[in-house]
This record gives sequence, C-alpha cells and structure tokens, in this order.
Amino acid sequence: MLMCVDVEYRSCYFGIMKTTIDIPDKELKDAMSFTHARTKREAVVTALTDFNRRHRIAALKRHLGSCKNLMTAEELDDMRKGE
Repeated sequence: MLMCVDVEYRSCYFGIMKTTIDIPDKELKDAMSFTHARTKREAVVTALTDFNRRHRIAALKRHLGSCKNLMTAEELDDMRKGE
C-alpha cells in the first residue's frame, strides 16, 4: 500500500528543520573556506556541529577535578599492567 506523507511532517520527523536566515556573505564564504564545504548548507551544518562540540567540551571541563574518587591516568595504567 502506497501512502502519501506530508513533506513538512516528514522533515520534522527525521530531525530536519527548514529555516530562512540572513547570513553575511563574507562570513558564509569564510565558513565555506575553513570547512572545505561544497555547499552553503554543508558549511552551516559543519559550523553548528563544531560550535556545539566546543560548548559540550567546555561544559565538561567545568567539572574537571570535581570527582575526588576517580583514578588518575597513572593509576589506571598501573592497573592495566597488573601492578
């Protein structure tokens, strides 16, 4: 049975959101150059992915040293070696 699906619904279902934004030409051109993207969409997605990754790492760094009971890297190496 063939079923028709609304394109907007399908896009939302698969996590894709269409939007219209004004991006300064120079910034977009630079992003395409830095990311080696072939399309504007690829440049924007790559830039957003990198931005999000950097902020996740920064959030993790704020917790650095806050877990007192974790092994150090040296203790873990020693344990793996059987010492």
